[in-house]
Amino acid sequence: MPPIIITSHNGAFALPAAMDILTSGGSAVDAVVLGCTMVEANPDDHTVGYSGLPNLLGQVELDASVMEGRGLRAGSVGALQGYQQAAQLAQHVMETLPHVLLGGDGPMRLAAEMGLAPTNLLTPEAEEIWKSRLDDVDDRDVSYLSRIREMVSMAAQDAEIAERTGTGEPPHGTVNFIAMDTHGDIACGVSTSGWAWKYPGRMGDSPIIGAGNYADNRWGAAACTGRGEMAQRCVTAHSVVTFMRFGMNIEEALRQAMLDLNQLDDPFASEMNILAMDKDGNPGGASSNPTKEYAVMTEGMTEPEMRPRTYVELDILSR
Repeated sequence: MPPIIITSHNGAFALPAAMDILTSGGSAVDAVVLGCTMVEANPDDHTVGYSGLPNLLGQVELDASVMEGRGLRAGSVGALQGYQQAAQLAQHVMETLPHVLLGGDGPMRLAAEMGLAPTNLLTPEAEEIWKSRLDDVDDRDVSYLSRIREMVSMAAQDAEIAERTGTGEPPHGTVNFIAMDTHGDIACGVSTSGWAWKYPGRMGDSPIIGAGNYADNRWGAAACTGRGEMAQRCVTAHSVVTFMRFGMNIEEALRQAMLDLNQLDDPFASEMNILAMDKDGNPGGASSNPTKEYAVMTEGMTEPEMRPRTYVELDILSR
């Protein structure tokens, strides 16, 4: 089986290293975790890992998940503080614990047991971006809570902040990778610092198996970026895989999963993106943003190829 790996555009630089794992006979899950780990360490990306934008208290909280299509094994962590390797922790949960999701103090405890080095995730640049859209920084709890609706809407649409995140993404960006290895196994990995200025402890779709991440060798895999609460409520990643299971091709499955989002009653609705791969290794992507792309790399390629996502106009965004 020829290997293939795809990612959201902010993970493109990590594809050659991840492909090296696949071409050497390594597993799809190791490839996607390496990709996530490289993005988590990138200080220029303020939507994932180190230098991610913080919550309303100025704390960077990371979410991540991984899933294998063979055996449907999965692991995830939510609201991780003080360690940047969220995807590695999610893989460790999957491989060593009888659990799927760890939150609270659990991820930090596990990271310490693994011997990971603690990291101050909040960089001066990320802190400055965070402060730039807060009033009354000295009393930020009151300031934020008094205008949470305004802040969430702004976070989704502020072009200046999107530019300053380092990825062109709104400040709720994510990175995801989907790979198929030489054994025909599929795996998916997702990592994010979540929605900037979020309420402490908020988790989006990234650590929720079925919402932001799902993989099944029999049908394919999918992962989401954008407003996580939308994908949570529609179980969007699992929906894409289910639609392929019942006979839709990958583009049809992506389109239907996107259109299902229109049923939501959500005054905070914003951009949504899906990345997917079918059981034969065919890649695809969809977005409510007509300019959104994703990156693809196959065996023999010297550099990733950027491809357009299928544009799906969402009525919910114009209500």
